[in-house]
Parts: sequence; C-alpha cells; structure tokens
Amino acid sequence: MKKIIITLCFTVTAFAAFADEGIWLPILQKYTIDDMQKKGFKLTAQDIYDINHSSLKDAIVQFGGGCTGVVVSKNGLLFTNHHCGYEQIQSHSSVEHNYLDEGFWAKSYSDELANPKLTVKFLYRMEDVTSQILQDIDDNTPDSVRHNLIYLRTQKIEAESSDNGKFETAVRPIFYENQYILYVYQVYKDVRLVGTPPDAIGKFGGDTDNWMWPRHTGDFSVFRIYADSENKSAEYSQENKPYKPKRYIKISLDGYNENDFTFIYGFPGRTQEYLPSYAVEMLLKHNPHKIKLRTQRLNIINADMASDISIRIKYASKQASIANAWKKWQGEYLGLQRLDAVNKKREFEKQFTNWVLADESRAVYKNLLGDFQKIYDELNTYSLLNDYFNEAVLAPEIVRFARRLNSLLKDKKSTEIIKNEIADFFKNYSRDTDKKIFADVMQTYYSNISAEYQPEFFKKLYSETDGNFTEISNKIYSETKFVNQQWLNKLAENTDEKSEEFNSDILMVFYNSFVDFYKSNITPKLLELNKTLNIKQRLYMRALLEMPQNKVLYPDANSTLRVAYGKVEGFSPVDGTLYKHYTTLDGIIEKSSNAEIADYAIPAQLAELYKAKDFGNYTNEKGELPVAFLASNHTTGGNSGSPILNAYGNLLGLNFDRCWESTMSDVMFDPDYCRNISVDIRYVLFIIDKFSGAVHLINELEIAK
Repeated sequence: MKKIIITLCFTVTAFAAFADEGIWLPILQKYTIDDMQKKGFKLTAQDIYDINHSSLKDAIVQFGGGCTGVVVSKNGLLFTNHHCGYEQIQSHSSVEHNYLDEGFWAKSYSDELANPKLTVKFLYRMEDVTSQILQDIDDNTPDSVRHNLIYLRTQKIEAESSDNGKFETAVRPIFYENQYILYVYQVYKDVRLVGTPPDAIGKFGGDTDNWMWPRHTGDFSVFRIYADSENKSAEYSQENKPYKPKRYIKISLDGYNENDFTFIYGFPGRTQEYLPSYAVEMLLKHNPHKIKLRTQRLNIINADMASDISIRIKYASKQASIANAWKKWQGEYLGLQRLDAVNKKREFEKQFTNWVLADESRAVYKNLLGDFQKIYDELNTYSLLNDYFNEAVLAPEIVRFARRLNSLLKDKKSTEIIKNEIADFFKNYSRDTDKKIFADVMQTYYSNISAEYQPEFFKKLYSETDGNFTEISNKIYSETKFVNQQWLNKLAENTDEKSEEFNSDILMVFYNSFVDFYKSNITPKLLELNKTLNIKQRLYMRALLEMPQNKVLYPDANSTLRVAYGKVEGFSPVDGTLYKHYTTLDGIIEKSSNAEIADYAIPAQLAELYKAKDFGNYTNEKGELPVAFLASNHTTGGNSGSPILNAYGNLLGLNFDRCWESTMSDVMFDPDYCRNISVDIRYVLFIIDKFSGAVHLINELEIAK
C-alpha cells in the first residue's frame, strides 16, 4: 500500500497542470498548492487546512448531512442555499404563516426558529490511516477475512479517536478501498433558521431553469449555530448562546472578472470518475427508465400543487427533491452521449491493456476488462430491477411510510417516537395525489418488467381488475388502514394487540410481496454481483494508480470535505452560442415579463427596487446588480451551499448548481463544458438589506478590505 500512496503523490505533482479537474482532500493540498498559486491563489496550504491553528476548514460545515454551509460571522451566522434549508423553511410554514411565499426574517435572536432534527458538523481533523487498516492484508487475503479485519480495525480507530464521545468519527475508504482516511468531526445540534427570501427569489426559475444557464436564482438561506455556555455542542435550549467559531469567512464586495482564480470548499457527495466503459454503457441504458418514472410522478404532483395551495405547501420540498435528480439525469445522459463517453473509455482501456501486457509483473491485471464485461452483462438486468423497485414500488409515499413504520415497530421504538412519525407524515400528505402516483408508476412497472420478475400478489391484483391500475389503486387505498391516522395512533399505543392487523393490511401484503420476491430472487444475485464487482474495481483502481497517465488522479467524492479550484469562466454550449460568465437583475426583470411561465413571477417590491435603481453598494463597476456567475470548479451534489472564494479566501458567492451540459462530470469531466453556478454574494446581501430590511444581519458581517 505504501507504493500506491507514493504513486499517488507522483501523479499529482507530475501532472499538476491539468488540475482544474479534481475534488481534492485538504491534506493533499500540499501537492496542488504550486499549481493553485500559479493560477492566482494568494494563500498557503496551511490557510486551507491546519490542525494546529485555525484555517478555512473551521468555517465550513456539512449542513444537515447533504449540503454545505459557511460560517460568516463571529456569532455563528451561517449561509447555505435556499434549497438546502428548504425542508426547515417548509416545516415552519403554514397557510397562516406562509414563509415559502412571503419569506421570513428574524428581528432578534429570540425570533430565530429552532429545527430539532437539523445538525451541522465541522471537520476537526483528518488523518491517513491506510497503514493501520491494511496492515498484513494483500492480494492473497480472502475477501471475507479482509472485510472482517477492516471492520474491526475501523471500529477500533473510530472509538479511540472519539475522545469518549466528544467527537463523531468515521474511517472512509478512498480510491475504491486502496486507501483509508479518518475524519473527526465536531457536531452541533442547535441550528436555527434566521432568514429566507420568498420562493419567488430563492427558487426563481424553478424547474424551468433548474440546472440551466443563464440563471437568476437567489438560492440562499440564513441559519445560526448555537452552543452551550462553554461554546460546546448542546441540544436545543433557550439558554444556549450563538456559537463562537474558530474561523469565519469575510465577505468580498469587489466581485470578479472573467478568468479570475476561484476555489470552492465543501462536502461533495459522490463521483464515479474511474468506472470502466461497461458501467457507463449500463448507466446510459438505465437513465431513461428512471427519468420516465420521475416524469410521471412530477406531472401528477405539479398539477395538484397548481390546483390547491395546501398541497403546494405540503409538497414543495418533496417536488423539489424529486425534480432535482430527474433533470440531472437528463443532462447527464445527454452529456455522456455528446462526449461519446463509452468509446472514450474504450480507447483508454486499449492503452490500459497495452500497459498491462508490457510487463509480466502486471499479469494480475490481465483479465480485469474481460471480467468487467461478464459482470456487467449479468448485472444489467438486476440493476434495472433495483431501479424499478426504488422508482416505482417505493414511489408512493404510503408505501415508504409503511416500510418506515414496520422498521420502527421491529426496533420496538417508543409510542412517542411512533406517534411523532405518524404526525409528521400526515402533516405533509395528500392521499388523492398519492393514489394517482401509485396507479401510474405501477402501470409502468407492469409494462416494462417481464412477468418472471413480478410477485404473485401483484399479478393477482392485475388479474382481479383486468389490468385496471386505477381500480387497483382505489382498492388498496380504500382498504388499507395506513391512511387512517386515528387507527395508526392506536397501533402506536398497542403494538402487540394490533400487530396481526398491521401485517395483514393490504398495503403491507403488497409491499411485503415485493420485498419477499426481491429477497428471494433479486437481492442475493445483486449482492453477489456487486461484491465481485467491488473486488475487481478495487484492483482496477490500484492499477490506475500505478499506471502513468496524462491526468491527475484524485479520490472520488464521498461526502467528505474537499477543495476544488478553477476560474470565473463562461463557455459555449453549442456552436454559435457563447454564455457570458455572469447574470444581473436585468435578466430577472426580462424573464418576469413572460407571464406564461409561473416560475418567472417576482415580488412587486423587487420590481420597484429595480425601477428605482436602489441597489445600495452591491453593484459592479458597470452599475449592474450581479445575481449569479459561472466558474470551472469541479463540483457535484453535496457542494450545494459551498462557499466559492477568491484568491484571498474571501466570499464571492454560494455554489448552488451545475450547468445542465456538465452534469456528466460525476462520471467524466470535460473542461470545455463543466461549470458550477453560484449566487453572487452581492445579490445575497442586496436581498437581505434592501429587499428584506434585515440590516442588523448586514452589520454582523465583516467586509474584506
């Protein structure tokens, strides 16, 4: 394993000129710092990450487990995206207090809204523990023994590093289990909503503009971290005080010019840059199925949200979550096709084969590509079935709710916990909407999945109704007790007494028929194939680390803290079209003139501020109010809310999206097309200040000189 790590370091230093592609571990920044500084970075590797002194890492949090946030004041004020805080914004909203439509701004600490399930975590330190994890493990170690040893060693390292529970710890593999990194986190559990613009600003453009450029979305929300009297993590309490951070980020009002250096610091979720061609080929086959199933759900939800404001409030966060991946998959599919990704991978695999055959010592890698082909040929069917289980069988909310209750009952959770789960579900549920989704997606399941992969109970329902899925849906939703909140609360109080009714309920019978069928016929084969695939992928990654290449090798994203860098830069999506690197409030006004697109409606107050040119000191040198900008930083899901910083480490904006043409960057990066989209911090401050009147928050920030 020592050889692998040395090779990694050599690869980074030898090909640093190509480093615009890459999602880097902060502890590897010493290998890219020269390239960063050549491109304009004015700080040092220690400014990015330092265990002994405060550094930029101490201002970056993982927000809620799936996004990033940045601390921007000495009183724990935190910026993230509007869509990252959307679940919390929606949970505080009602018809009487519709923060989705009206926005919300706390006038004082006491007005800030608690979010019981929301946490943020800071990376305290990270450490390469590969030598401890893989000690005495080699190619001759049976895989079952390997995994058992790694599990036991991981548990030991995590326990020893937690300081008796003071820290949250995790040992995570990188490079497909060829290297292991320990992460030690400080978790804060009292995070309060401070402010949010209305949806007409925070979601401006909606699905119409999602993943697209030009973009004009004020995608930000404001929270505050609280701590106990000793500045330590604590559960929510009125006695808690605003958190005093080790580091917070200063705000830059200087803006940027095209080609200016930028870097992004955050928690990117998942990339798969080192897949073989057969995996990319399977992805291209399966994406259209997932897209179709989500299109069906969204068509129903969108229509119901448009017809009923209460459903709009209930389903706002759900709709956004479903739509996000739906549109991303479409862009990914088209991007990989445009890049001719499969053939590009195959060309590389020819080079790989030649390299393997050039030296007998590499014989261990000789059959890898042939093995991949055999595995993916078989995996294709089982993987598609898994997609249909997730996107069709589990698409109706009532099915997922039944699964959740079943899990709580098996774990013997308290009556209070179960009742809270029931109340949370029904607060944001529409039975009629769900019924329509059930009928639509299960019709598609029946039509696209052969009879041999359909449970007998499902076939029985089909036969009894002559294939009428509306009738099947009506039957299940009229007979099941899972739509009866009163009965469910009684179940929570008398779980033993109601267990037989619970298990014999038509919805549970329906759900269990699929679960049992998949457990018997699909899941074992899927697990077996993926287990074999993981072994081959680990070996393939090891070979790639050894093989000289004309690109930087960086570990795939895995929801841990990373740095990416690039420059402010537009691009040409198609011949004859050039995208400018920034947008302005002018574009919002232009779009809002199209009354046929509801996503472009804006608050009257915003139009009035534009008419009066009342932009404060948030304009650029041309007198324009910038709204969003493009840069070539390598990002993915999880980077939402990540700060995009200038050469001095000051805040230029908040990353919130990628261009549609670049969503394939999770699998294959293209420097000509891959651009991340950020909301300009000047627009954020304009909305807080001029639109919302929350001047006290502006006064809390430190503007970089």
